[in-house]
Amino acid sequence: MSTEPAAAEDPGAAAAEEAESPGAEAAAPDAEATTDTGESESEGQEADKDKDKGESTELSEAEAEIAAQRELRERIEQRKASKQGPIAAGTKLSGTAADLLAAVRAVESGEKPVASAFQEPAPARRPAPSRAPEPVRPQQPVADRAPAQETVEAVRAVLVEGGAPPALAEPTAAALGDGADGHLRADPWQLLRVTGVRPEQADGFARALLGAECGPDDERRGRAITVWLLEQAAVAGHTALDAAALHAALGQRAVPDPDAAVQGALAEGDALVFQDALEGTEVPVQRTDDAAARNEKDGEDGEDAEPERPVRVLIGLERYALAEESLADGLARLINSLPKETDDAAGSQGPDWEAAAAQASGSAAELIRAVAGHGLVLHSGGEEARAEPAALVSAAAALGLRVCAAAHSADGRRRLARATGADGADDTAVTVAGLLAGDEGPGRDAEGALALDLLVVLDAPQLDVETAAMLVESLPDGARLVLSGDPGVLWSAGPGRVFADLLSARCCPQVVSRTPDPGPVGELTSGIGIGELNQVEAPGKEVVLVPVRDPAEAIHRTVQLVADSVPRAIGVPAEHTQVITPGHGGAAGTRALNAALKERLNPGPGRFGGFDPDDRVAHVPAPGRTTLGRVVRADAEGLHLECGGAPVVVPKERVEREVRHGWALTAHQATGQRWPAVVVVLPGDAAEALSRPWVYTAFSRAERHLSVVQGVEQALPRAVAERLWKDRTTRLQTLLRPQVPTTTA
Repeated sequence: MSTEPAAAEDPGAAAAEEAESPGAEAAAPDAEATTDTGESESEGQEADKDKDKGESTELSEAEAEIAAQRELRERIEQRKASKQGPIAAGTKLSGTAADLLAAVRAVESGEKPVASAFQEPAPARRPAPSRAPEPVRPQQPVADRAPAQETVEAVRAVLVEGGAPPALAEPTAAALGDGADGHLRADPWQLLRVTGVRPEQADGFARALLGAECGPDDERRGRAITVWLLEQAAVAGHTALDAAALHAALGQRAVPDPDAAVQGALAEGDALVFQDALEGTEVPVQRTDDAAARNEKDGEDGEDAEPERPVRVLIGLERYALAEESLADGLARLINSLPKETDDAAGSQGPDWEAAAAQASGSAAELIRAVAGHGLVLHSGGEEARAEPAALVSAAAALGLRVCAAAHSADGRRRLARATGADGADDTAVTVAGLLAGDEGPGRDAEGALALDLLVVLDAPQLDVETAAMLVESLPDGARLVLSGDPGVLWSAGPGRVFADLLSARCCPQVVSRTPDPGPVGELTSGIGIGELNQVEAPGKEVVLVPVRDPAEAIHRTVQLVADSVPRAIGVPAEHTQVITPGHGGAAGTRALNAALKERLNPGPGRFGGFDPDDRVAHVPAPGRTTLGRVVRADAEGLHLECGGAPVVVPKERVEREVRHGWALTAHQATGQRWPAVVVVLPGDAAEALSRPWVYTAFSRAERHLSVVQGVEQALPRAVAERLWKDRTTRLQTLLRPQVPTTTA
């Protein structure tokens, strides 16, 4: 590892204004209405879609994924509505139980004789891929409608009356829907549903509206803060919260009766409660004397009664709870429904997987053999290991199967297309968002399922529970799913840790690649993955360490590297070099770095809301979803961008909260993408934000060259050695356990 001397400047470091931790940049109502997203917030926020102006416009990847998520939420609402009516006998049965009930009723009604009613039906066979009907693509989702102007004005009047910024009128009207002003007057704490509003600000708004009636023991306040805390937990990646932790957090927010607040949220349907048995516990729950007395009164023998299993009580928002349950059910369906591809009565044979595996080698052959006999397979490895799922895709296509591979970003799709040999017109390599929206891939069959026999998803650690649930729900029975990714990178921006949970659950075969990433950068990141920050030989200056003493020096050296040193010494131009830093704020966060880089690389007055043509930008239409591009122009329609090769128009009223300069990104925003050269900036005030996954993710974004501008000194090796993932509370393993057997890796 080379070391580049730093210029001598006075020491001193400014305190970090913010770091890349969930919820770190929740904006106050009287501050700017933007939220720093793309790395730590949940995906539940919906972005406004461009209005129809008489001509068809292609949706961006992020907008397409948001539309797909909206469809999932609509289905969830339909499920909820169906549960509220009376349930006819037997209508909630499924599988064998439902078949038996139908057979009994058929016999009772005389429709079928007893002998034929209870015969096992012949197993259905899917048609061969070549004979499959032409897939039906879903219609383009209809764009969201902005709140009516009269609703916005009515909400603005209530906000002004309560002393809240009028700028919150539009997001409040969008969050509360029709009659938002009335909802706000009846329950001022509903203001907490607006992104960026905090409890103390909602309390001040409520005091201004309610006067003497406002108090900390108001049940509306307790219920709203309960929901807000669960939403903040989702921002941090949790799909549910331990009941004790939620009660403690409510106490810290001056809620006098946390239990009543939680019960109120449960009664209103804002949250759900779960009791999950603790696995691997042998000690039974100690019963109280009253409980023992009740058992004796009921006739239970204290010695013979089965001991109670300890349980974990969790509270979660309904949308994530239903998504996680849907994901578990869908995964169990894939694992258990894979058809046996044997000779049928006509003598035709299924795909010759063994012959395909024989043509591959190493981990690729192992992956092909695992997919041959299982509906779900996990594959893990670094960047070079992406060649193995690419080999699987090519082999499956050669066998005549309908196959598709999806990556997290447009850059990931391009790298995947190169590995599989697919051209731009091929539907084999797609993005996850484009596949779900129907803009990319093979489309859907007549039943609405993806017209696929095999789906390979790369960058699997970036899947949150909602996106993963949509993917799995979209696969037909008998289809195979391969989730492939690097387990060392940061988890998804949205709630859940799907890939990590599945690896821990050991519910399906796991293929660990034996293909290491090459070169000094690959050697460095391999060591980081096991907790070691090693010195590596870099004869071609593939890895360079640039020590700095304060944030001002860090910014100066970063601009120098991007504009001069890397292009001259490495041959990588500035437009192919990416800067990565831990947070948006702070003395050397993305804001400060982008300002300095713009001044050097593309100076201009920023006449389009702070942007000029050819500015590098990060478009964030919804929390947790970032697409990179550049500014093309601006007009009355809005700011015109080019993101991933597709045109995007951002209305001028949304530019401030959706578009950032993109010369410098956070590691979460950079996940799933690679650049020829990367400059990682670690100022002294960022030491607390570092962890092994963060360092691994940031360093591994570099293909040819990595420069580390570092002022954290020994905090960097300590973070690599000691700081692992921040744990997330999820239920996926618990939900899978009774449905699928545990298998050996």
